[in-house]
Amino acid sequence: MTSKLSNFLTRRSFFASSGAAALTLGSAAHARVAPGTNSDFAYEVQRTEDEWLSMLTDEEFVIMREGFTEKPKTGTMWEETREGTYSCKGCDLHLYNSQHKVVLDKGWVFFYHSQPDAVMTNIDGKPAEYGGQMSDGSELLIEVHCRRCGSHQGHLVFIKGNITHCINSQALTFNPTTA
Repeated sequence: MTSKLSNFLTRRSFFASSGAAALTLGSAAHARVAPGTNSDFAYEVQRTEDEWLSMLTDEEFVIMREGFTEKPKTGTMWEETREGTYSCKGCDLHLYNSQHKVVLDKGWVFFYHSQPDAVMTNIDGKPAEYGGQMSDGSELLIEVHCRRCGSHQGHLVFIKGNITHCINSQALTFNPTTA
C-alpha cells in the first residue's frame, strides 16, 4: 500500500497545506492509539482488518483505519451545500448535520459541531515518519474518530478563531434530506 500513500497527506503536510493551525496540548506526550486497539475501550462495532479491507476502498481504508488525510479538494463533499446528514462510512452512525457545516475554501468538510455522543477524540501524535513525538508535546493533534467503530474522521483545528471539525469526505456518507 506504500505506493498508494503518495495520494494522501500526512498530518504534518495536512496542516501545512491547509493553513489551519492545529490545536496543541500541554506537555503530556501520549502515543497515538490506532483505531480499535485501545484495550481500555471496546468499540461497539469491531471488524478484522480483512473485513475492513473488504468493505472499504484502498483510499478509505488508509484514511479511516490508518489515520491518513485526503488531499485538499479531492473529496466529494467539501463543497456540498444541500441539507442532510453525514454518517460514518464504517458503521453508518449519524455524526454531523448540514446546519452545522461550513464550506471553507480549504478542501475538506468542516463542521462546527458533531451530533451529541457521536464522535470521540484522541491525542494524535507526531507521525512516525518524522521520528515520533517531540518531548514537549508541541506537535500533538486532536484526532476525531467515530465513537461506534473507531474510524478516523479527521481532526479538530482552529479556523478563524473557531474550533472546527475538519473531516475527510472519504470517511463519510452523505444522506440528503428529501422534500
